[in-house]
Amino acid sequence: MALCAAMTSTPAVRRPPRKLDAAALERAARHYLERFASSAENLRWVLRRRVERSARAHGTDRAAGARLVDDLVARFQQNGLLDDAHYAAARAAGLARKGGSTRAIRARLRQKGVDRADIDRAIALLTEEFHEPDTAAAAVLVRRRRLGPHRPAPQRAAHRDRDLAALARAGFGYDVARQVIDAPSPEALAAGEA
Repeated sequence: MALCAAMTSTPAVRRPPRKLDAAALERAARHYLERFASSAENLRWVLRRRVERSARAHGTDRAAGARLVDDLVARFQQNGLLDDAHYAAARAAGLARKGGSTRAIRARLRQKGVDRADIDRAIALLTEEFHEPDTAAAAVLVRRRRLGPHRPAPQRAAHRDRDLAALARAGFGYDVARQVIDAPSPEALAAGEA
């Protein structure tokens, strides 16, 4: 028992960041891209945070680090390691499959630094895949959260306003939310009869 108390009372010692050079920055970028899909702007933000931490710890030049980051991101884009259009399309499809509205998908992609043209193309691809992407995504969200037609029949009327509000918070318009929440059954919703 005393050993556990002694172990929990000592504060964790955080190692200082390494001093960054071009090779270390490239290794960090490649390691990040191996673990996460990323837009060019998001990778730029991640690497600039590293440059900032290194500059604070070692007094290195922030402007030189920022130039290295910009050059590295540009080179990765030329080599095809970073492709914002592909990233936006894949991310939009994944978010839609999880029940994300097109409004929420646009906001998420803008947050990751994807430009408007790539976002518009990604949403257009969703429209090609699903005739009405918002209705399909709302149906997924309703199923996941057990709202509307997925609730037991006696509880549906009492929770209707809450269910509509949940879909509104998720970025769905009133017409789509009403159509999905008021579907007669989960089977009818899945068949598109809502």
